[in-house]
Amino acid sequence: MPLGLISALQRWQYRGGRPRWSARIANRLGAKAFARGFGPGGAATLEVRGHKSGRIISFPVVVADYQGQRYLVAMLGHRSNWVRNLRGGDGRAVLKRGQPEEVSLVEDTSTDRPAILRRYLELAPGARPFFTVDKGAPLSDFEGIVDEYPVFRIA
Repeated sequence: MPLGLISALQRWQYRGGRPRWSARIANRLGAKAFARGFGPGGAATLEVRGHKSGRIISFPVVVADYQGQRYLVAMLGHRSNWVRNLRGGDGRAVLKRGQPEEVSLVEDTSTDRPAILRRYLELAPGARPFFTVDKGAPLSDFEGIVDEYPVFRIA
């Protein structure tokens, strides 16, 4: 399947910033596999508590490493459910890749965000259709989009 068609399909699956039924199924399957340690390096499952429902919500993520720290990036931006749940809660979550790890996610507002976003795109090919810059673009291009994509440091 041509890359442009794959990108269009991925954007369609998240039209309006929300996952459609096909993306929800893929996310559930990915979350189960990544939690058990299967999948590419950096792939994991993040579990957060819904700030309204109180239910545990699981979904696949890519953990980006940068200068000895680990980060999560919201490919759908500020409207991502997990971002809203973290902000509405206390930042606690569970990261699973084999063994569960209780973590605290702290929103990063540092000047390292452009480099973190670029690193994330290097590791997360499924996120590329949702970004307006290419993974190999200069950091100055990433500086223009840092406010669109929340970055959280894993503490």
